[in-house]
Amino acid sequence: MPHDLEARVVELETRLAFQEHALNELNDALSAARIELSRTSETLRGALEELRASRPGSGGDPGLEPPPPHY
Repeated sequence: MPHDLEARVVELETRLAFQEHALNELNDALSAARIELSRTSETLRGALEELRASRPGSGGDPGLEPPPPHY
């Protein structure tokens, strides 16, 4: 009987070690994804600011843009 109990404890310890390892990997992946999301958000924010600034005289409001040349 003690051998059976010892085998069960070893199995539980093995599972716990595997789960801790998997949890650490998931945490690392989540941290990397958050950093990438932050970088992407900053890039998008900068691109939107450039786009707004590139519209002459509109200040970013499409309603204030001059009509196209064919009107």
